[in-house]
Amino acid sequence: MAHLKTVWNGSTKGTGKITADKMDTQIAIPTVSGGSGEGANPTELLAASAASCYAMTLIALTAARNLPVKNLTMATDAVNSKDQGLKIVHYPEVTMPENATEEEIKFAERAFNTADMGCHVGNLLKRADAEIKIEGKIIFE
Repeated sequence: MAHLKTVWNGSTKGTGKITADKMDTQIAIPTVSGGSGEGANPTELLAASAASCYAMTLIALTAARNLPVKNLTMATDAVNSKDQGLKIVHYPEVTMPENATEEEIKFAERAFNTADMGCHVGNLLKRADAEIKIEGKIIFE
């Protein structure tokens, strides 16, 4: 269960804060919508939720297979338009050692899509007609 507290100060040009046990985030209405833009906007918060869910699911999958993943970095782009709805693209990059086996590499490649199917937040968004794409990459060090 998540319990959040939201406090807002001022009108549309104001700012707010959302707090939870492990979160403390400034929020604001974007400048393009007449707000101050001095905090995270709803699209960023939604994309952050989808990104963190996807990344944690991907890491859990690779850990369950004991893959030699050194780290994961990921960029996420999110666009929310009235015409086309919400579109999110995750760009995960998994770093593996150069001596990773072919089997480990193939599983890591499949894990990109498996994590997308297993991410609860992403699945909720898809049921609301959001489009989510994954463009994964493996880097060897």
